[in-house]
Amino acid sequence: MKLIKHISILLLILTASITSAQVKFEAKVSKQKLGINERLRIDFEMNKDGDNFNPPNFSNFTVVGGPNQSVSNSWINGVRTYKKTYSYFLAPKKRGNFTIKQATIVIDGETYKTLPINIQVTAAVDKPKDPNDANYIASENIHLVAEVSKTNPYLNEAITVVYKLYVSPTIAVDSWNEIDSPRYNDFWSQNINTQGQKVQNGTFKGKDYRFLVLRKAVLYPQKTGKLNIEPLSLDIALRVPSNRRDIFGSLLMTRVNKTVSAGNKTINVKPLPDAGKPVDFAGAVGDFKLDVIASKKVLDASESFQVKVAVKGNGNLKLFKLPKISLPSSLEVYEPEHEEQVKTNLSGMRGSISDSYTVVPQFKGKYPIPSISFSYFDLKTESYKRLTSDEIVIDVLNGPTNSASDTSSDNPSNSVKQRVVLNNDQFAFIKTKTNFISTKTNYFFKTNLFWSLLLLPFLAIPLAIVVRKKKATRDADVYGNRIRKADKLAKKYLSSAKKSLGKKEAFYIALEKALHNYLKARLHIETNDLSKDKISSLLKEKQVDDGVINDFIAIVQNCELARYTPIDIVTMQEDYEKAAKTISLIDKQAR
Repeated sequence: MKLIKHISILLLILTASITSAQVKFEAKVSKQKLGINERLRIDFEMNKDGDNFNPPNFSNFTVVGGPNQSVSNSWINGVRTYKKTYSYFLAPKKRGNFTIKQATIVIDGETYKTLPINIQVTAAVDKPKDPNDANYIASENIHLVAEVSKTNPYLNEAITVVYKLYVSPTIAVDSWNEIDSPRYNDFWSQNINTQGQKVQNGTFKGKDYRFLVLRKAVLYPQKTGKLNIEPLSLDIALRVPSNRRDIFGSLLMTRVNKTVSAGNKTINVKPLPDAGKPVDFAGAVGDFKLDVIASKKVLDASESFQVKVAVKGNGNLKLFKLPKISLPSSLEVYEPEHEEQVKTNLSGMRGSISDSYTVVPQFKGKYPIPSISFSYFDLKTESYKRLTSDEIVIDVLNGPTNSASDTSSDNPSNSVKQRVVLNNDQFAFIKTKTNFISTKTNYFFKTNLFWSLLLLPFLAIPLAIVVRKKKATRDADVYGNRIRKADKLAKKYLSSAKKSLGKKEAFYIALEKALHNYLKARLHIETNDLSKDKISSLLKEKQVDDGVINDFIAIVQNCELARYTPIDIVTMQEDYEKAAKTISLIDKQAR
């Protein structure tokens, strides 16, 4: 029995050791479906410490926090449990379905990868508010509003959408970025230029605010029923007051990145009434006038004239077709030229559209251009109206007589059309002077180019000698080469940080990573060995001056503290230059 008991205990120990030896490295997200105004947390967890952690490229997201590192150790029933986590906080840049690719890490010489994760980003959603969060203060003091002129228009009736950003005087906006533009599905849309708009004072929900008009759009609904206007979403960098005060008693400001949305708007579009709708109604809605004008009423055969059909006024001018003219067969008619002179403002389209027909009479006689009619829906009276043009008579004085029309007016194919002369210059002028070019062969031998190419190698010899001497002098300058090499090394490691200048969190994350990578390459140490005492002792062993060591450690501390304190672009530039100088000095002094 004792033997069986010992074997059982041994098996349990072996099973526990095998289970604990299994390495796990996985990615976990807070949610797989989120709105564009929400944040996503992703954790990369491992049950054994590793090195060379490489996160995926968050190309469709903005890293607003992290990487934050946490380590936990626990003992349960004599079994040690270890967990190390790298956490990132992400803000989506746009809507769509995205894949967060694999992260990698090296554990015990083996490379482990996480599984890809699919994320769906939708339009902005309503988020719960936390009154203890700085974001709550921002959400209560900044509002993006979409003002719609009419929520129940007729089909093809113009409505306007004006987007205004209201900001409380107690907070300051540093910048904003449009991350999601509204898509006006089922609308004809036209954006109105808002450049040069100034900040105005106004009220919102009974409180004083400053506001700025960000966007204006004119919409013409193309379908009936309930249509959705998608929200405009902005990512805004702002400063809100905190409960802390400086030594002078002034409130300290906290930097916050806030995503605001104008919210969805639903438009209920009414169909045009069927009662009284003309048979020839082409969809015109507004207030219009009809003009039919002939450029000539008296002319000779084979001369051309224009008939212009124009509709002008205020309405959906670009969204319907003009009525066609009907002319006698003895008039040759060409395809019309369409012209639009339309301006779009907050009241909708205003101007005129026209079709110009070129007409050429073939025979002598009088030709009537019948009247045409045009119908439209008048929004003021909410009824259909019809416009009718006057008949125009064209008198062709001189030209052949259409005898066929006298005998057989029902058969227009018997008519004999005259040739239309479009240009009076029927005979081209014969040139009496010509520009002849000599065909004599030019030989390359003994030309200036020939002698230049022949002497060029001899002239290049002194230049090559000078270049070679300069290269030899530079190669002999050991100290200068070392300085240049160190400066090149600093630029290599700090290139990513330089690209992020102006973006506080991204800059200091890149700067800290660059400093760690430099020490790993220069001192041949691993990431988990980079404590400040370890760095100091290793650099002293390499005979680096104490002042340079202190500068390096101070920069690392700045990277840690800068994420939680307000930093301007000037301070970032100073930290970047100090880091470049320190890396160069370490590379020069290290033995």
